[in-house]
Amino acid sequence: MLLTMTTTHRPATDLGFLLHKHPEKAQSFPVAAGMAHVFYPTAREDECTAALLLDIDPIELVRGRYDRAFTLNQYVNDRPYAAGSMMAVALSSVFKTAMNGVLKSRPQLAGTAIPLKIHIPAVPSRGGPDLVVKLFEPLGWQVEAKTVPLDPQFPQWGQSPYIDLRLTGTHRLSEALRHLYVLLPVLDNAKHYWVTEEEITKLLRAGEGWLADHPSRELISQRYLKHRRGYVRLALSRLAEADESDEEELDNALDAPVVEEEPDRPVPLSLQRRESVVAVLKAAGAHQVLDLGCGGGALLRDLIKEPSFTEIVGVDVSARALEVAARRFERTPERVRNRLTLRQSALTYVDKTLAGYDAAVLMEVIEHLDEPRLPALERSVFGEARPGTVVVTTPNVEYNVRFPTLPVGKMRHSDHRFEWTRAQFRAWADSVAERYDYRVRYLPVGQDDPEVGPPTQLAVFEVSR
Repeated sequence: MLLTMTTTHRPATDLGFLLHKHPEKAQSFPVAAGMAHVFYPTAREDECTAALLLDIDPIELVRGRYDRAFTLNQYVNDRPYAAGSMMAVALSSVFKTAMNGVLKSRPQLAGTAIPLKIHIPAVPSRGGPDLVVKLFEPLGWQVEAKTVPLDPQFPQWGQSPYIDLRLTGTHRLSEALRHLYVLLPVLDNAKHYWVTEEEITKLLRAGEGWLADHPSRELISQRYLKHRRGYVRLALSRLAEADESDEEELDNALDAPVVEEEPDRPVPLSLQRRESVVAVLKAAGAHQVLDLGCGGGALLRDLIKEPSFTEIVGVDVSARALEVAARRFERTPERVRNRLTLRQSALTYVDKTLAGYDAAVLMEVIEHLDEPRLPALERSVFGEARPGTVVVTTPNVEYNVRFPTLPVGKMRHSDHRFEWTRAQFRAWADSVAERYDYRVRYLPVGQDDPEVGPPTQLAVFEVSR
Protein backbone atom coordinates (compact mmCIF):
# COMPACT_ATOMS: atom_id res chain seq x y z
CA MET A 1 0.00 0.00 0.00
CA LEU A 2 1.28 3.44 -0.87
CA LEU A 3 0.17 6.90 0.24
CA THR A 4 1.89 10.16 -0.64
CA MET A 5 1.37 13.66 0.77
CA THR A 6 2.68 16.68 -1.11
CA THR A 7 2.76 20.35 -0.11
CA THR A 8 3.92 23.53 -1.81
CA HIS A 9 3.85 25.51 1.44
CA ARG A 10 7.10 27.45 1.77
CA PRO A 11 9.39 26.17 2.97
CA ALA A 12 7.82 22.91 1.86
CA THR A 13 10.24 20.90 3.97
CA ASP A 14 8.22 22.06 6.99
CA LEU A 15 6.26 18.90 6.18
CA GLY A 16 9.06 17.00 7.89
CA PHE A 17 8.54 19.00 11.10
CA LEU A 18 4.78 18.39 10.97
CA LEU A 19 5.19 14.64 10.47
CA HIS A 20 8.08 14.38 12.97
CA LYS A 21 10.02 12.50 10.27
CA HIS A 22 13.22 13.98 8.84
CA PRO A 23 13.20 14.39 5.03
CA GLU A 24 16.82 13.22 4.72
CA LYS A 25 16.11 9.87 6.37
CA ALA A 26 14.26 6.77 5.29
CA GLN A 27 12.71 5.21 8.37
CA SER A 28 10.94 1.92 9.02
CA PHE A 29 8.43 1.07 11.75
CA PRO A 30 6.89 -2.27 12.72
CA VAL A 31 3.09 -2.15 12.67
CA ALA A 32 0.44 -4.72 13.46
CA ALA A 33 0.26 -6.31 10.01
CA GLY A 34 3.78 -5.78 8.67
CA MET A 35 6.28 -2.96 8.25
CA ALA A 36 5.71 0.72 7.46
CA HIS A 37 8.36 2.73 5.63
CA VAL A 38 8.48 6.55 5.51
CA PHE A 39 10.61 8.35 2.94
CA TYR A 40 10.62 11.57 0.91
CA PRO A 41 10.78 11.23 -2.90
CA THR A 42 10.95 15.05 -3.13
CA ALA A 43 12.24 17.48 -0.50
CA ARG A 44 12.76 20.96 -1.92
CA GLU A 45 11.88 24.38 -0.57
CA ASP A 46 9.09 24.78 -3.15
CA GLU A 47 7.73 21.23 -2.98
CA CYS A 48 7.97 18.33 -0.57
CA THR A 49 6.43 14.86 -0.80
CA ALA A 50 6.29 12.34 2.03
CA ALA A 51 5.47 8.72 1.25
CA LEU A 52 4.12 6.01 3.52
CA LEU A 53 4.70 2.53 2.13
CA LEU A 54 2.98 -0.24 4.04
CA ASP A 55 4.54 -3.66 3.47
CA ILE A 56 1.93 -6.21 4.56
CA ASP A 57 2.81 -9.71 5.72
CA PRO A 58 -0.06 -11.77 4.22
CA ILE A 59 0.99 -14.93 6.05
CA GLU A 60 0.70 -13.09 9.37
CA LEU A 61 -2.79 -12.03 8.33
CA VAL A 62 -3.77 -15.68 8.14
CA ARG A 63 -1.83 -17.01 11.10
CA GLY A 64 -2.00 -13.94 13.34
CA ARG A 65 -4.57 -12.49 15.68
CA TYR A 66 -6.85 -10.80 13.18
CA ASP A 67 -10.58 -10.77 12.55
CA ARG A 68 -11.25 -13.99 10.68
CA ALA A 69 -14.33 -12.47 9.08
CA PHE A 70 -11.98 -10.13 7.20
CA THR A 71 -8.71 -11.98 6.73
CA LEU A 72 -7.63 -14.40 4.11
CA ASN A 73 -8.37 -18.06 3.61
CA GLN A 74 -5.26 -18.15 1.45
CA TYR A 75 -1.86 -16.55 1.54
CA VAL A 76 -2.15 -14.49 -1.62
CA ASN A 77 -5.01 -12.05 -2.13
CA ASP A 78 -5.51 -8.47 -3.29
CA ARG A 79 -6.87 -7.28 0.09
CA PRO A 80 -3.51 -6.54 1.77
CA TYR A 81 -2.50 -4.24 -1.08
CA ALA A 82 -5.43 -1.83 -1.07
CA ALA A 83 -5.45 1.08 1.38
CA GLY A 84 -8.24 0.28 3.83
CA SER A 85 -8.24 -0.17 7.57
CA MET A 86 -4.65 -1.46 7.70
CA MET A 87 -3.43 1.76 6.14
CA ALA A 88 -5.54 3.73 8.63
CA VAL A 89 -3.93 1.86 11.53
CA ALA A 90 -0.47 2.51 10.06
CA LEU A 91 -1.23 6.23 9.73
CA SER A 92 -2.25 6.35 13.37
CA SER A 93 0.79 4.38 14.50
CA VAL A 94 3.48 6.10 12.43
CA PHE A 95 2.07 9.65 12.48
CA LYS A 96 0.33 9.62 15.86
CA THR A 97 1.89 12.86 17.11
CA ALA A 98 1.19 14.61 13.82
CA MET A 99 -2.40 13.39 13.82
CA ASN A 100 -2.86 14.91 17.28
CA GLY A 101 -1.57 18.25 15.99
CA VAL A 102 1.34 18.34 18.42
CA LEU A 103 4.44 20.33 17.46
CA LYS A 104 5.92 21.83 20.61
CA SER A 105 8.79 23.58 18.86
CA ARG A 106 6.50 25.30 16.33
CA PRO A 107 2.89 25.24 17.54
CA GLN A 108 1.86 27.96 15.07
CA LEU A 109 2.90 25.74 12.16
CA ALA A 110 0.81 22.85 13.49
CA GLY A 111 -2.22 25.12 13.54
CA THR A 112 -1.67 26.46 10.01
CA ALA A 113 -3.67 25.19 7.04
CA ILE A 114 -1.29 24.33 4.22
CA PRO A 115 -1.88 23.26 0.59
CA LEU A 116 -1.91 19.48 0.36
CA LYS A 117 -2.13 16.89 -2.36
CA ILE A 118 -2.77 13.32 -1.26
CA HIS A 119 -2.48 10.37 -3.62
CA ILE A 120 -3.46 6.78 -2.86
CA PRO A 121 -3.20 4.56 -5.95
CA ALA A 122 -5.48 1.78 -4.70
CA VAL A 123 -8.39 2.47 -2.36
CA PRO A 124 -11.24 -0.03 -1.91
CA SER A 125 -14.56 1.77 -2.31
CA ARG A 126 -17.76 -0.14 -1.65
CA GLY A 127 -19.82 2.48 -3.42
CA GLY A 128 -17.50 3.49 -6.24
CA PRO A 129 -16.21 6.98 -7.10
CA ASP A 130 -19.51 8.60 -6.10
CA LEU A 131 -19.06 7.51 -2.49
CA VAL A 132 -15.53 8.92 -2.40
CA VAL A 133 -16.84 12.30 -3.53
CA LYS A 134 -19.73 12.12 -1.06
CA LEU A 135 -17.35 11.56 1.84
CA PHE A 136 -14.47 13.92 1.05
CA GLU A 137 -16.03 16.88 -0.79
CA PRO A 138 -18.01 18.16 2.26
CA LEU A 139 -14.67 18.40 4.08
CA GLY A 140 -13.28 20.87 1.54
CA TRP A 141 -11.30 18.46 -0.65
CA GLN A 142 -11.23 18.53 -4.43
CA VAL A 143 -11.65 14.88 -5.33
CA GLU A 144 -10.35 12.99 -8.33
CA ALA A 145 -11.44 9.36 -8.10
CA LYS A 146 -10.80 7.03 -11.03
CA THR A 147 -11.80 3.38 -11.05
CA VAL A 148 -8.80 1.08 -11.55
CA PRO A 149 -9.25 -1.52 -14.32
CA LEU A 150 -8.73 -5.14 -13.37
CA ASP A 151 -5.99 -5.33 -15.99
CA PRO A 152 -5.24 -2.54 -18.50
CA GLN A 153 -4.08 -5.16 -21.02
CA PHE A 154 -7.46 -6.89 -20.90
CA PRO A 155 -10.12 -4.13 -20.86
CA GLN A 156 -12.83 -6.73 -21.48
CA TRP A 157 -12.32 -7.91 -17.89
CA GLY A 158 -13.90 -4.71 -16.69
CA GLN A 159 -13.25 -2.48 -13.69
CA SER A 160 -11.98 -3.43 -10.25
CA PRO A 161 -13.62 -2.31 -6.98
CA TYR A 162 -10.59 -0.08 -6.35
CA ILE A 163 -10.11 3.64 -6.84
CA ASP A 164 -7.07 5.72 -7.76
CA LEU A 165 -7.68 8.60 -5.34
CA ARG A 166 -6.25 12.11 -5.46
CA LEU A 167 -7.28 14.76 -2.93
CA THR A 168 -6.37 18.43 -3.20
CA GLY A 169 -7.13 21.01 -0.52
CA THR A 170 -5.86 23.39 2.11
CA HIS A 171 -6.02 21.91 5.60
CA ARG A 172 -4.06 21.54 8.79
CA LEU A 173 -2.01 18.38 8.38
CA SER A 174 -3.48 16.86 11.56
CA GLU A 175 -6.96 17.42 10.17
CA ALA A 176 -6.09 15.74 6.85
CA LEU A 177 -4.64 12.71 8.62
CA ARG A 178 -7.77 12.35 10.75
CA HIS A 179 -9.97 12.52 7.65
CA LEU A 180 -8.01 9.63 6.15
CA TYR A 181 -7.91 7.68 9.40
CA VAL A 182 -11.70 7.63 9.61
CA LEU A 183 -12.73 7.51 5.97
CA LEU A 184 -10.40 4.85 4.56
CA PRO A 185 -12.08 2.07 6.58
CA VAL A 186 -15.46 3.64 5.75
CA LEU A 187 -14.78 3.41 2.03
CA ASP A 188 -13.70 -0.20 2.46
CA ASN A 189 -16.70 -0.97 4.70
CA ALA A 190 -14.49 -3.44 6.56
CA LYS A 191 -11.90 -3.64 9.31
CA HIS A 192 -9.22 -6.25 9.78
CA TYR A 193 -9.65 -6.37 13.55
CA TRP A 194 -12.43 -6.95 16.06
CA VAL A 195 -14.44 -3.83 16.83
CA THR A 196 -15.07 -3.05 20.51
CA GLU A 197 -16.68 -0.09 22.28
CA GLU A 198 -13.25 1.56 22.27
CA GLU A 199 -13.77 2.24 18.56
CA ILE A 200 -16.49 4.76 19.46
CA THR A 201 -13.93 6.82 21.35
CA LYS A 202 -11.48 6.57 18.45
CA LEU A 203 -14.14 7.68 15.99
CA LEU A 204 -15.21 10.67 18.08
CA ARG A 205 -11.64 11.71 18.80
CA ALA A 206 -10.59 11.55 15.15
CA GLY A 207 -13.86 13.11 14.02
CA GLU A 208 -13.72 16.04 16.42
CA GLY A 209 -14.45 19.30 14.65
CA TRP A 210 -15.82 17.81 11.43
CA LEU A 211 -17.79 14.59 11.83
CA ALA A 212 -20.75 16.05 13.71
CA ASP A 213 -21.46 18.42 10.80
CA HIS A 214 -20.80 15.90 8.02
CA PRO A 215 -23.96 15.20 5.96
CA SER A 216 -23.03 11.49 5.86
CA ARG A 217 -22.14 11.12 9.52
CA GLU A 218 -24.63 8.27 10.00
CA LEU A 219 -23.15 6.28 7.11
CA ILE A 220 -19.64 7.01 8.39
CA SER A 221 -20.54 5.85 11.90
CA GLN A 222 -22.23 2.70 10.63
CA ARG A 223 -19.35 1.61 8.44
CA TYR A 224 -16.58 2.64 10.83
CA LEU A 225 -18.23 0.65 13.63
CA LYS A 226 -18.92 -2.33 11.36
CA HIS A 227 -22.68 -1.84 11.59
CA ARG A 228 -22.72 -2.71 15.31
CA ARG A 229 -26.12 -1.13 15.93
CA GLY A 230 -25.68 -0.35 19.61
CA TYR A 231 -22.28 1.26 19.03
CA VAL A 232 -23.62 3.29 16.11
CA ARG A 233 -26.51 4.63 18.18
CA LEU A 234 -24.21 5.59 21.01
CA ALA A 235 -21.79 7.33 18.64
CA LEU A 236 -24.58 9.29 16.95
CA SER A 237 -26.07 10.33 20.26
CA ARG A 238 -22.71 11.68 21.40
CA LEU A 239 -22.16 13.40 18.05
CA ALA A 240 -25.53 15.07 18.48
CA GLU A 241 -24.05 17.05 21.37
CA ALA A 242 -21.82 18.86 18.88
CA ASP A 243 -24.78 20.34 17.01
CA GLU A 244 -28.45 20.78 17.73
CA SER A 245 -29.75 17.59 16.13
CA ASP A 246 -31.98 15.39 18.22
CA GLU A 247 -30.86 11.83 17.67
CA GLU A 248 -32.54 10.52 20.79
CA GLU A 249 -35.88 12.24 20.93
CA LEU A 250 -37.96 9.79 22.76
CA ASP A 251 -38.68 7.41 25.56
CA ASN A 252 -38.54 4.27 23.46
CA ALA A 253 -35.06 4.39 21.97
CA LEU A 254 -32.53 6.36 20.00
CA ASP A 255 -33.58 5.74 16.40
CA ALA A 256 -33.36 8.85 14.25
CA PRO A 257 -36.66 10.37 13.10
CA VAL A 258 -37.81 9.80 9.53
CA VAL A 259 -38.12 13.57 9.22
CA GLU A 260 -37.38 16.19 11.84
CA GLU A 261 -36.34 19.60 10.56
CA GLU A 262 -38.86 22.23 9.62
CA PRO A 263 -38.37 23.18 5.93
CA ASP A 264 -36.67 26.47 5.09
CA ARG A 265 -35.95 27.39 8.70
CA PRO A 266 -32.41 28.32 9.81
CA VAL A 267 -33.05 27.11 13.38
CA PRO A 268 -33.68 23.34 13.69
CA LEU A 269 -37.16 22.43 14.88
CA SER A 270 -35.65 20.29 17.63
CA LEU A 271 -33.90 23.38 19.04
CA GLN A 272 -37.02 25.54 18.71
CA ARG A 273 -38.98 22.92 20.62
CA ARG A 274 -36.49 22.70 23.48
CA GLU A 275 -36.21 26.47 23.71
CA SER A 276 -40.01 26.75 23.88
CA VAL A 277 -40.20 24.19 26.68
CA VAL A 278 -37.47 25.89 28.71
CA ALA A 279 -39.15 29.29 28.25
CA VAL A 280 -42.49 27.94 29.51
CA LEU A 281 -40.83 26.37 32.56
CA LYS A 282 -38.99 29.59 33.42
CA ALA A 283 -42.17 31.65 33.02
CA ALA A 284 -43.93 29.23 35.39
CA GLY A 285 -41.25 29.85 38.04
CA ALA A 286 -40.39 26.14 38.21
CA HIS A 287 -37.35 25.04 40.20
CA GLN A 288 -37.86 21.25 40.44
CA VAL A 289 -38.41 19.74 36.99
CA LEU A 290 -39.18 16.23 35.74
CA ASP A 291 -38.21 15.33 32.16
CA LEU A 292 -40.52 12.35 31.59
CA GLY A 293 -39.37 10.19 28.71
CA CYS A 294 -36.01 11.94 28.62
CA GLY A 295 -34.44 9.54 26.11
CA GLY A 296 -30.77 10.36 25.54
CA GLY A 297 -30.97 13.63 27.45
CA ALA A 298 -31.23 16.34 24.77
CA LEU A 299 -33.62 18.46 26.86
CA LEU A 300 -31.72 17.67 30.07
CA ARG A 301 -28.69 19.32 28.55
CA ASP A 302 -30.64 22.55 28.11
CA LEU A 303 -32.30 22.37 31.52
CA ILE A 304 -29.04 21.97 33.38
CA LYS A 305 -27.72 25.16 31.78
CA GLU A 306 -30.38 27.16 33.63
CA PRO A 307 -29.36 27.79 37.29
CA SER A 308 -32.99 28.48 38.22
CA PHE A 309 -33.75 24.78 37.80
CA THR A 310 -32.29 23.57 41.07
CA GLU A 311 -33.42 19.94 40.83
CA ILE A 312 -33.78 18.08 37.53
CA VAL A 313 -34.88 14.47 37.18
CA GLY A 314 -34.66 12.59 33.90
CA VAL A 315 -37.00 9.59 33.72
CA ASP A 316 -37.06 6.91 31.04
CA VAL A 317 -38.10 3.29 30.74
CA SER A 318 -35.03 2.50 28.61
CA ALA A 319 -31.87 1.71 30.58
CA ARG A 320 -29.79 2.11 27.43
CA ALA A 321 -31.21 5.57 26.78
CA LEU A 322 -30.35 6.55 30.35
CA GLU A 323 -26.78 5.34 29.81
CA VAL A 324 -26.54 7.59 26.77
CA ALA A 325 -27.97 10.48 28.78
CA ALA A 326 -25.44 9.90 31.56
CA ARG A 327 -22.58 10.10 29.07
CA ARG A 328 -23.66 13.60 28.08
CA PHE A 329 -22.74 14.86 31.53
CA GLU A 330 -19.49 12.98 32.15
CA ARG A 331 -17.48 16.18 31.75
CA THR A 332 -19.98 18.46 33.48
CA PRO A 333 -18.61 20.01 36.70
CA GLU A 334 -19.71 18.03 39.73
CA ARG A 335 -21.46 20.97 41.37
CA VAL A 336 -23.65 21.31 38.27
CA ARG A 337 -24.11 17.58 37.77
CA ASN A 338 -25.34 17.23 41.36
CA ARG A 339 -28.56 19.00 40.33
CA LEU A 340 -29.39 16.11 37.97
CA THR A 341 -30.78 12.66 38.74
CA LEU A 342 -31.53 9.93 36.20
CA ARG A 343 -34.18 7.38 37.07
CA GLN A 344 -35.61 4.36 35.28
CA SER A 345 -39.40 4.23 35.46
CA ALA A 346 -42.37 3.47 33.20
CA LEU A 347 -44.70 6.43 32.72
CA THR A 348 -47.77 4.22 32.50
CA TYR A 349 -47.34 3.04 36.10
CA VAL A 350 -47.69 5.10 39.26
CA ASP A 351 -44.32 6.06 40.74
CA LYS A 352 -44.76 7.72 44.12
CA THR A 353 -41.23 9.16 43.99
CA LEU A 354 -42.27 11.48 41.16
CA ALA A 355 -44.81 13.37 43.27
CA GLY A 356 -44.27 16.89 44.56
CA TYR A 357 -42.32 18.50 41.69
CA ASP A 358 -42.98 21.99 40.36
CA ALA A 359 -43.15 20.96 36.73
CA ALA A 360 -42.99 17.99 34.36
CA VAL A 361 -42.28 17.76 30.63
CA LEU A 362 -43.59 15.20 28.15
CA MET A 363 -41.66 16.31 25.06
CA GLU A 364 -42.52 14.21 21.99
CA VAL A 365 -43.52 11.27 24.18
CA ILE A 366 -47.26 10.63 24.06
CA GLU A 367 -47.25 9.67 20.36
CA HIS A 368 -45.01 6.70 21.22
CA LEU A 369 -47.77 5.08 23.27
CA ASP A 370 -50.67 3.12 21.88
CA GLU A 371 -53.73 5.32 22.38
CA PRO A 372 -55.40 2.81 24.76
CA ARG A 373 -52.36 3.24 27.05
CA LEU A 374 -52.78 7.02 27.35
CA PRO A 375 -55.24 6.88 30.30
CA ALA A 376 -52.59 5.06 32.35
CA LEU A 377 -50.05 7.81 31.60
CA GLU A 378 -52.63 10.49 32.38
CA ARG A 379 -53.36 8.95 35.77
CA SER A 380 -49.71 8.52 36.75
CA VAL A 381 -48.66 12.04 35.65
CA PHE A 382 -51.71 14.27 36.15
CA GLY A 383 -53.43 12.26 38.87
CA GLU A 384 -50.66 10.91 41.10
CA ALA A 385 -47.46 12.89 40.43
CA ARG A 386 -49.55 16.04 39.92
CA PRO A 387 -46.87 18.67 39.24
CA GLY A 388 -47.93 22.30 39.26
CA THR A 389 -47.16 22.67 35.55
CA VAL A 390 -47.09 20.01 32.82
CA VAL A 391 -45.72 20.80 29.35
CA VAL A 392 -46.67 18.43 26.52
CA THR A 393 -45.42 18.62 22.93
CA THR A 394 -46.43 16.39 20.02
CA PRO A 395 -46.25 16.57 16.20
CA ASN A 396 -49.02 18.28 14.27
CA VAL A 397 -49.89 15.76 11.57
CA GLU A 398 -51.49 18.47 9.44
CA TYR A 399 -48.05 20.03 8.96
CA ASN A 400 -46.57 16.82 7.51
CA VAL A 401 -47.44 17.93 3.96
CA ARG A 402 -44.82 20.68 4.35
CA PHE A 403 -41.99 18.14 4.68
CA PRO A 404 -40.92 17.46 1.07
CA THR A 405 -39.01 14.28 1.97
CA LEU A 406 -41.79 12.69 4.01
CA PRO A 407 -43.92 10.26 1.96
CA VAL A 408 -47.66 10.82 2.04
CA GLY A 409 -49.25 8.96 4.93
CA LYS A 410 -45.93 8.19 6.64
CA MET A 411 -45.31 9.32 10.21
CA ARG A 412 -42.28 11.37 11.23
CA HIS A 413 -40.73 8.62 13.31
CA SER A 414 -40.84 4.88 12.79
CA ASP A 415 -42.02 4.31 16.38
CA HIS A 416 -44.91 6.78 16.36
CA ARG A 417 -48.21 5.05 17.12
CA PHE A 418 -50.27 8.09 16.12
CA GLU A 419 -49.91 11.70 15.07
CA TRP A 420 -52.77 14.05 15.85
CA THR A 421 -54.37 17.01 14.16
CA ARG A 422 -54.71 20.23 16.14
CA ALA A 423 -58.35 19.43 16.87
CA GLN A 424 -57.52 15.94 18.12
CA PHE A 425 -54.74 17.22 20.38
CA ARG A 426 -56.95 19.93 21.86
CA ALA A 427 -59.79 17.50 22.44
CA TRP A 428 -57.43 15.17 24.34
CA ALA A 429 -55.79 17.97 26.35
CA ASP A 430 -59.11 19.63 27.22
CA SER A 431 -60.43 16.29 28.45
CA VAL A 432 -57.33 15.65 30.61
CA ALA A 433 -57.48 19.16 32.08
CA GLU A 434 -61.14 18.77 32.99
CA ARG A 435 -60.74 15.34 34.61
CA TYR A 436 -57.67 16.24 36.66
CA ASP A 437 -58.53 19.84 37.55
CA TYR A 438 -55.95 21.66 35.41
CA ARG A 439 -56.20 24.71 33.18
CA VAL A 440 -54.69 24.30 29.69
CA ARG A 441 -53.47 26.68 27.03
CA TYR A 442 -51.82 26.09 23.66
CA LEU A 443 -48.72 27.48 22.00
CA PRO A 444 -47.23 26.92 18.52
CA VAL A 445 -43.67 25.69 18.09
CA GLY A 446 -42.10 26.62 14.77
CA GLN A 447 -43.66 28.67 12.01
CA ASP A 448 -47.46 28.82 12.40
CA ASP A 449 -48.60 28.09 8.85
CA PRO A 450 -51.94 29.80 8.08
CA GLU A 451 -53.25 26.63 6.41
CA VAL A 452 -51.85 23.70 8.40
CA GLY A 453 -50.67 25.26 11.67
CA PRO A 454 -47.26 24.83 13.38
CA PRO A 455 -45.04 21.74 12.96
CA THR A 456 -45.16 21.05 16.72
CA GLN A 457 -48.09 21.70 19.03
CA LEU A 458 -47.50 22.49 22.69
CA ALA A 459 -49.92 22.45 25.61
CA VAL A 460 -49.26 24.01 29.02
CA PHE A 461 -51.26 22.49 31.88
CA GLU A 462 -51.44 24.42 35.16
CA VAL A 463 -53.07 23.22 38.33
CA SER A 464 -56.32 25.09 39.02
CA ARG A 465 -56.05 27.15 42.19
